[in-house]
Amino acid sequence: MKEHRERILLLTVCAWILSVAVACGQQGTELIENREGYRVMPEIIQPTDELVSRLKLPPGFIVTTFAKDLGAPRMMAVSDDGTVYITRQDSADVIALQDADGDGKAEAPQVVVKGLPGVHGITLHNGAMYLCTVQELYVADIKTGAVGQPKKIMAGIPPGGRHPNRTIAFGPDEMLYISIGSTCNCCIEEHPESASIVRVAADGSTREIFATGLRNTIGFDWHPESKLLYGMDHGTDWLGDDFPPEELNRLEQGKHYGWPFVYGRGKLIDLQDYPEQFDSEAYVAKSTSSLLEYTAHSAPIQMVFYTASQFPEEYRNDAFVAMHGSWNRKPPSGYEVTRITFDNGRPTGVEPFLTGFLLDGDRPQTFARPAGIAVAKDGSLLVGCDTTGVVYRISYQRNQDTTGR
Repeated sequence: MKEHRERILLLTVCAWILSVAVACGQQGTELIENREGYRVMPEIIQPTDELVSRLKLPPGFIVTTFAKDLGAPRMMAVSDDGTVYITRQDSADVIALQDADGDGKAEAPQVVVKGLPGVHGITLHNGAMYLCTVQELYVADIKTGAVGQPKKIMAGIPPGGRHPNRTIAFGPDEMLYISIGSTCNCCIEEHPESASIVRVAADGSTREIFATGLRNTIGFDWHPESKLLYGMDHGTDWLGDDFPPEELNRLEQGKHYGWPFVYGRGKLIDLQDYPEQFDSEAYVAKSTSSLLEYTAHSAPIQMVFYTASQFPEEYRNDAFVAMHGSWNRKPPSGYEVTRITFDNGRPTGVEPFLTGFLLDGDRPQTFARPAGIAVAKDGSLLVGCDTTGVVYRISYQRNQDTTGR
């Protein structure tokens, strides 16, 4: 009965949005103009041993280079045997990294899948690799130790537009969840699956909208104990340096999370002209508030809960998020890894964990834009950079300096 009510609520919200779109004639039309004055993109420079040595972590943690010269690595997934699989959109492929000798550094990467333009999302489940491009879902067998030829099992995902980076993961219910970002910065979408999370069967045979009003929730994961789903959503651009913030949401079936008109805890964005027939009170009432907020424009990408035992106990069941970094904020934000702390299964705060990629100076520079993040088999944390082709490894060793090469 509860699930039935939630589905009715979701359909009601979707129908209301589409009715406003039809009435206003503004489907897919941007509601906020670009403001060039906000465009501040740090210069990308190559990492050096000296720069890596300046990275900051809590006491006891060290950071080293796990792999380099990888091109543009994006999302990560780690198999039971320790193989690290990484998608590369620019190369339309998937690479595999292994640390066979256990020295904390990967051997030469191997291309295991190729010829998939736009491939981004990746997850492993029941001996298979699932991959998602902008509009298609694939599965490949990896039970034999080698990755087989990907087979298309679903098509018709909405076009990417502004946010083409699909991410995927299996939930505790054995269903596959796909994050589908908005096609725009701030608009009323034409397709009901845009700006949502969709849930599909493992074979692609069934498909339903799970949650809506999510501008671009690339990073999402389930809490290891409560099995509740959490995700970090990107705030709208061109509204200022400090708002709207990035937000952590607890994602539930049938809920609407506010975009494009509401952010945070029931706050309306500041538009000069709202669509005709727009009922702000009704929209706020139907929007689910965020749980936590973080610095605007930090751009959260992959998110993972830490379940291994290498880190101290207080890190167990906390989440880590790769913050890609802003391109439209002064001063720049992000370019770091953050930790979402949990207490008794409830999120309590978001704090910097790995910092130092962003360099101070008259002209901002950075030697990393963190994108992928995953927990390695040995319990270390892997962080990929899609601009300089490096994967960093964060490990914990007592009585050690907080940086390393």
